[in-house]
Amino acid sequence: MTATAAPSTTVANLRDLGGTPLSGGGSVRRGLVLRSGQLDRLDLAADPVVAALGLRTVLDFRTDAERHDHPDRVPAGARLLVADVLADKVNSGEMPAAAQLKHLLADPIVAERELGGGRVEKLFEQTYRSFVSSGSGRAAYRTLLTELADPAAGPLLFHCTAGKDRTGWAATVLLTLLGADEETVMAEYLSVNPAVRQAFAPMIEGFAASGGNPDIALALIGVVPSYLAAALDEVAVRYGSMEKYVREGLEVSDEAVAAIRARLVV
Repeated sequence: MTATAAPSTTVANLRDLGGTPLSGGGSVRRGLVLRSGQLDRLDLAADPVVAALGLRTVLDFRTDAERHDHPDRVPAGARLLVADVLADKVNSGEMPAAAQLKHLLADPIVAERELGGGRVEKLFEQTYRSFVSSGSGRAAYRTLLTELADPAAGPLLFHCTAGKDRTGWAATVLLTLLGADEETVMAEYLSVNPAVRQAFAPMIEGFAASGGNPDIALALIGVVPSYLAAALDEVAVRYGSMEKYVREGLEVSDEAVAAIRARLVV
């Protein structure tokens, strides 16, 4: 059992982490922490599911370019916080595949040259390691946990573009911290695949129709266990445990972690 998918009509890949089972018989409290893809098409008038959430905080993990091209539509009264996970990579002259899905799927020749032969999987694994090791990654995930520790943040939604990579790692950190076991965490991580593939179906079909390798498209659009395993290995190598990663890497205090657990575990 993992989080339930909310049937939103204007927000791709929207999921409430509430209901996720935790070790010891508890679960994540519903309605307080949600994940999704970008909010550029959010329309509360046409989407009662999202309107009913009463979102108070939106945390955007995307790059400057992604936000510029597809700015979020944020519910009235909600705060929009920017926490660019990939800023350090972009500033060093690298644009990770996770931040240019649509561009890469637009040109099968470029995709094959840059991502063929298993390179796409290796690139994603490197990017996932950077979620843990980079300064911008640590700052972004610190912001998430700091906000979740504050009752005034209200219902919080965090997202990137597709809601699978940067967002997937955020969900992994949070659920592990709350006490979900490895199997549950991996199931939640992989459970976004159907929604993401549906959201990007026209691009995948166009890519394949233009001669693109469908394996590249699926590796770009979906998630696989090796991506998450790379980030988890980075945590193990650098910190030894998720608790130490949160405390020493993200510099989130034990008091804040206790507040998150008190707020989100039922």
